[in-house]
Amino acid sequence: MLPYPEIDPVALAIGPLKIHWYGLAYLTGIAAGWWLALRRSSQAWSPVSREQVDDLVFFAAMGIVLGGRVGYTLFYGGQRLIDDPGWALRLWEGGMSFHGGFLGVLLAMYLFGRKRDIPFWRLMDFIAPLVPIGLGLGRLGNFIGQELWGKATDVPWAMVFPDDPLQLARHPSQLYEFALEGVLLFALLFWFSSRPRPVCAVSGVFSLVYGCARFLVEFFREPDAHIGYEAFGWLTRGQILSLPMIFVGLALLFVAYRGGARSGKVK
Repeated sequence: MLPYPEIDPVALAIGPLKIHWYGLAYLTGIAAGWWLALRRSSQAWSPVSREQVDDLVFFAAMGIVLGGRVGYTLFYGGQRLIDDPGWALRLWEGGMSFHGGFLGVLLAMYLFGRKRDIPFWRLMDFIAPLVPIGLGLGRLGNFIGQELWGKATDVPWAMVFPDDPLQLARHPSQLYEFALEGVLLFALLFWFSSRPRPVCAVSGVFSLVYGCARFLVEFFREPDAHIGYEAFGWLTRGQILSLPMIFVGLALLFVAYRGGARSGKVK
């Protein structure tokens, strides 16, 4: 068993103001995505100009935060949302959903592209390699904040999280997600998008690989206590929400390579 590296989830406290590592992870992910978007926008194939990157990042950030919060309250809020609808607006109490943030970004990119006459799927292919940076850093924030830990296990790298009331040795599932959804997905998309690909292909790889990675890790992650297992008695809410991403990813790749036009590196 490995010792849990206890790190104060509060990175900086100034009087009553507390800045958590999780919040800093979000900000760092957005900043890193902005920097990479600037670099990619200078390429001849980019559908986004350097002058448009700032607005792009702003739209994406709004989609992440608003979509992530709305998605969490709808997908995971359950009875709490019914009993206290105002809870959905209290962002400082925590609670974000990747799938909600993903839908929020889709809507934000649609609005951004429509206003600037940029084809939607070319825009999505452009931003797909930027997303895993924030995903990976967010999972590190979960690990530091002792959130979303894994199931009890006896593997040699199991950890006992200090905040766990049962004090069980558990899978550090946040680190599994950091490795798969962050490091692996970023490396794969960065490599895949470095050569000319049909429109929708990069988006298809993102949706397929993320969906598969999340579906797999959910087997090692403790399900939400107030939800538990759902379909067939063994699927979690996260797995159910990831299945459409897998099917959409396959469909996008089919469309891309069945009839996609090859014109530029990333569409």
